[in-house]
Amino acid sequence: MNGALWLKALHIMAFAAWMAGMWYLPRLMVYHSAVATGSEASETFKIMERRLLKAITTPAMIVTLLAGLALATVQGQWQDGWLHAKLVLVLLMLACHGILAGHVRRFQADERPRSATWYRVFNEAPTLLFIAIVILAVIKPF
Repeated sequence: MNGALWLKALHIMAFAAWMAGMWYLPRLMVYHSAVATGSEASETFKIMERRLLKAITTPAMIVTLLAGLALATVQGQWQDGWLHAKLVLVLLMLACHGILAGHVRRFQADERPRSATWYRVFNEAPTLLFIAIVILAVIKPF
């Protein structure tokens, strides 16, 4: 069996799970920001956001990073320009993850950090990063 192929499969699966959370968290926050603090709906959104972040999104992010680092090492890609560009985009995705994690904490404290419109717009950042990351990883333009 080719270990690099198994690492690649793990990396892709983890990235898919990470992205699912990165797309769903801001969508939950769109709705959460519109309900009254202390309401039953708000408490439900708190549970959903916390569980999504802690049980799926963050673990998937960690596996994505570890598998990606291992894959780049096994395949000897550290000198490849496309990988350097991809890593910059991954750092931006990590920043988006951190922003969302901070907002989950603030919602837990019954704060409303941003408007529903802000979350709708922010939701596009992970999408654009996803597109660029996949193109770099598949096409390897440089």
